[in-house]
Amino acid sequence: MFDSHVATLLSVAVSLVNDLTDGSRGGKPYVAPGDEQLISAVTQLLPSVSDPQEIDHAQALSLATAAQQMRLVFVAVDDERLDDAAEAVNTLLRATGTRPQLDRVPGEPWQVHFHGYDDSDAVGWGAGCAAALALAIGSDLAGRLGVCGAPRCDRVYVDGSRNSARQFCSLACQNRVKAAAYRARGSH
Repeated sequence: MFDSHVATLLSVAVSLVNDLTDGSRGGKPYVAPGDEQLISAVTQLLPSVSDPQEIDHAQALSLATAAQQMRLVFVAVDDERLDDAAEAVNTLLRATGTRPQLDRVPGEPWQVHFHGYDDSDAVGWGAGCAAALALAIGSDLAGRLGVCGAPRCDRVYVDGSRNSARQFCSLACQNRVKAAAYRARGSH
């Protein structure tokens, strides 16, 4: 599976896509946060950002744009269009100037982290997410990226199960589908 750093980056990518892109969630239309709520939403989605002052409007918009591109990756993988997924990831990698770098956290060994063309939170997280998606697409783990299989839900997920059998973005969507199937069987 993915190492802990890549797993964290993929989790952030999922959160960015699911919270910053319009579509449907849990059977209902979903509208991503607008200008006034965007900075707050982005700040809550990024694990290392504790001060809302660290994210400005331009950075929030940059991550919302990156989330749109990341959505293209998940949808392409889910549709088994790996060439399109790779193209979307490469666009993200170029846009953020993604580059690997060895970093050391105090008390930890050296670790490969991914940085962007500058040290802003938006570019750094966008670059990290792009690199994590590239590592998934460029390995036998691409099939772990998915779009919810529940009706009227287009949220994305990373399948961390042992048997790679996940089909839903959440337990709520899984339960909705199971309940609907149970009701359908009972009406026959």
